[in-house]
Amino acid sequence: MTGGQAMNERETAVRITVLTVPDCPNAPAVRERLQTALAGRAVPVDLVEVSGEASAARWGMAGSPTVLIDGEDPFAAAGTRPSVSCRLYRQADGTTDGAPSVADLRRALVQAGLPEAAGEECCEADILDPLGRAGRGRRAPADRGLRAVHQTVLLHFADAGTAPAPGVLDPVAAPYGRTARDVLAELAAEDFLTLDEEGWIQAAYPFSATPTPHRVRIDGGTRAWSMCAIDALGIPAMLGRDVVISSADPVTGEPVTVTTINQKSVWEPAGAVVFVGRRSGSGPAASVCCDVLNFFTSTTSARTWAGEHPDVQGEIVDQARAEGIGRQIFGTLLADD
Repeated sequence: MTGGQAMNERETAVRITVLTVPDCPNAPAVRERLQTALAGRAVPVDLVEVSGEASAARWGMAGSPTVLIDGEDPFAAAGTRPSVSCRLYRQADGTTDGAPSVADLRRALVQAGLPEAAGEECCEADILDPLGRAGRGRRAPADRGLRAVHQTVLLHFADAGTAPAPGVLDPVAAPYGRTARDVLAELAAEDFLTLDEEGWIQAAYPFSATPTPHRVRIDGGTRAWSMCAIDALGIPAMLGRDVVISSADPVTGEPVTVTTINQKSVWEPAGAVVFVGRRSGSGPAASVCCDVLNFFTSTTSARTWAGEHPDVQGEIVDQARAEGIGRQIFGTLLADD
């Protein structure tokens, strides 16, 4: 038996069960974070809807959603009782959320014996925290009109290259008994997008309403700006459309182009890479990391830039890894469920 065969057998041996009550609003988030944490590894995930306290006790569900790994709840506190109520998880920054973070899921999977994903760095989750909202993902919740308005904003950027005015969004927010400005303010508070002092959209990751170093030409003729290199690479997966990304190496000024056709990309120059990093401190991705996630013509150039910016924590990633990060963060933003 080869090492690869042994790893595949161990991956299959680990079993994950996600327990939720019917229509649990946090079920999509936990599924997306599990997918990200698994990073393509072949592990079955069973989805079970639980109704009633007796069923919760039988399954060991301590609130919805509950994640079981090989039948055990790695996030259960001592004395936790079975429940069909909503469950809250404590995040690394002290806040609570309706699903475990990607970083916590990764740790639980490794503790259960699942080998770490190839190329997964110990510090990568911390570096990507602002970009992926500390493991919570960039897909807005479906309730209170958040997802409907958010997806309308993204589609407007994709079709026009600009942000929609609140008047365009009011009919989308109205069925939820809200105004567009109210919904946009909540989306901004959760860092799905950013607003200026007058409440106008400045950015809706992966798009920017103002010029950046990363220009994206979308199939059909739309030209838009992306917030960073990773955002630009997430656009073809999010839209399912061909794109051409035009950027420049911050050190040499030389152009970097990524042409994606049918989800296959060609990079010019062939040795181009991406630096993925963040500044210390907290805040929205727009201020903490977007301007330090850039394309470089070579690893040497990226190392030069990193050496000139000791205040930025990060790493150089190859083309496949950069595209994979973009897909993980933005690939499901426009999905229906």
